[in-house]
Amino acid sequence: MMIASTANKRVKDTAALARKPRYRSETGLFVVEGPRMFAEIPRDRVVQVYATERFLRDNEAGGILDGIRQVDTVTEEVLKAMSDTQTPQGVLAVVKQRRYTLADILSQPGPALLMILETIQDPGNLGTILRSGEGAGVTGVLMDGHTADLYSPKVIRSTMGSIFRVPHLRTPDLQGTVTAVKKAGVRLAAAHLQGSVEYDAEAYTGPAGFLIGNEAAGLSGQIAAMADVRVRIPMSGKVESLNAAVAASVLMYEAARQRRHAALAAPAVSRLGASAVSRPGGRL
Repeated sequence: MMIASTANKRVKDTAALARKPRYRSETGLFVVEGPRMFAEIPRDRVVQVYATERFLRDNEAGGILDGIRQVDTVTEEVLKAMSDTQTPQGVLAVVKQRRYTLADILSQPGPALLMILETIQDPGNLGTILRSGEGAGVTGVLMDGHTADLYSPKVIRSTMGSIFRVPHLRTPDLQGTVTAVKKAGVRLAAAHLQGSVEYDAEAYTGPAGFLIGNEAAGLSGQIAAMADVRVRIPMSGKVESLNAAVAASVLMYEAARQRRHAALAAPAVSRLGASAVSRPGGRL
């Protein structure tokens, strides 16, 4: 049966998920729109799928809908009423949020690489940090309660699927969370205009995290004071600072570069060590 009325309760509930952060928080659900993002959703987290007849007729839809038990057909008008975009792409899903704990994030394989965000307000910045973070091997993203809603449609689109793969935690007590992270042995670097050292002069091969502040105001004094070191990204020309997502990407990819080089160097050192041991009087 096709849903043709925008007054339908499920249509209204889905529209509320797309537009109201509080409703998303209360229900533990969010909305994913469009075939590209839909294909990224873990099937065990799909609650409901809505699609137009035109989308279902599309040959591409067959593969995208693999693993989905039921799809409700809706009119173009109804899909637009549920959607956050002006031109919906034919398919929309209601999805369960994934709830991580700090223990989950700190127990990820390998040395920690954390992005800790304070009052990042632009949805595009937040989504880009998750997307870049996945590429750089970040093991978790922590954010305070004043940071943009991670499950808003704009953030979801910006993550390009990384929302489903990068562990994340929204905390009402950022200071307490940072304290716990430090107690776990993670060394923290604050991105700061008054940084005492350049970002690439620090070592990030061990458990590390970066503190990233608000786009306009930067980090608060309380959070910046919790860092083990304040680092700066040198600027040429008249530019004073970088976009928050760009700055975060520069820092996390420097950590990724250092870790990649350390991993490549380790086998060579191991081979040299074995060779030295095998020869009487052998030295490195």
